[in-house]
Amino acid sequence: MYAIIETGGKQYKVEAGDTVFIEKLKVEQDDEITFDKVITVGKEGETIFGTPYVEGATVTAKVLKNGKAKKITVFTYKPKKNVKRKMGHRQPYTKVQITAVNA
Repeated sequence: MYAIIETGGKQYKVEAGDTVFIEKLKVEQDDEITFDKVITVGKEGETIFGTPYVEGATVTAKVLKNGKAKKITVFTYKPKKNVKRKMGHRQPYTKVQITAVNA
């Protein structure tokens, strides 16, 4: 069984046992979290679509860790003006392991 959930303005297709990197949430490590914004639930030979969310469907997950992704370099410039700026950015994330899809 799989589900498509919405969190942090993005959608993720998850199954029980999957490990997913999502946008940072205000939760501690080893906490249980429940996603109730389930867009689609797929079973064997059957798919349920929500309008916009499936009623009564939830996905439970365990928080493995909070961290930051690798650094990316952002470089901006304006041609012919001798204006340059170099910056770095590390996007924060929450790593979760999906424990159950409840439909």
